Amino acid sequence: MKGPSINERKKLLLSIERLLEGPMIFLGFVWLVLLIVELIWGLSKPLDYLSLTIWLIFIVDFIIKFILAPGKLIFLKENWLTAISLLIPALRIFRVFRFARLLRGIRGIRLVRVVSSINRSMKSLAATMRRRAFGYVFLLTLVVTFAGAAGMYAIEKAYPGFDSYGMALWWTAMRVITAGSEYYPSTPEGRGLAFLIAIFGYAIFGYVTATLATFFIGRDAEEKDAPFAGAKDVAELKNEIAALKKAIDNMISKLG
Repeated sequence: MKGPSINERKKLLLSIERLLEGPMIFLGFVWLVLLIVELIWGLSKPLDYLSLTIWLIFIVDFIIKFILAPGKLIFLKENWLTAISLLIPALRIFRVFRFARLLRGIRGIRLVRVVSSINRSMKSLAATMRRRAFGYVFLLTLVVTFAGAAGMYAIEKAYPGFDSYGMALWWTAMRVITAGSEYYPSTPEGRGLAFLIAIFGYAIFGYVTATLATFFIGRDAEEKDAPFAGAKDVAELKNEIAALKKAIDNMISKLG
């Protein structure tokens, strides 16, 4: 029996994504909050079970989308961070083995979990705020700041400047606004996370600068004595060109 065509699989995949978009966005944010709580204070049994349940739901969702995706390699390339974020919690299943204690102690795992979870939250924010660019950037900055601070605290809490989540949050906020501070990460994982936070901060700084410049240029263009044409002037020019074209066409038709 012939299976569904590529177009049918695409339509089915799109339908499933639309159906599950809202619940998965909500669960994505809940999972990020649970990760932050785990990195700072640790999870109680009920919260640990809730995190495990959400993780299993994400795995089922990922497997369904992978099966329906027409291009498997393309799907994996676009969602490799999501795949890693689903793989890391699986290490907790092996706690009964001796080597699991070693795996739980690797700071690099925490770094990957933070980065991959933030990546999932970025996709959730992008889905919920498609046309609200500034609101999206603002909320994303909050997510990166709070989640990044939790990661820095979990990785660097044995070193000066990161001995509490409040200090780690202050340090991360300073990095995001490109202000810097007197403390610097002492571990390779902490430096890696700090580097990613700094890159995000510079990108946000460039976006805000460009947004403000566009706003003021637009305000200047609305003035009558502006040295350059605004959107209203361009619209009026288009109308004049259309009227002139129409007059020329009428003149040609009369001469003909």
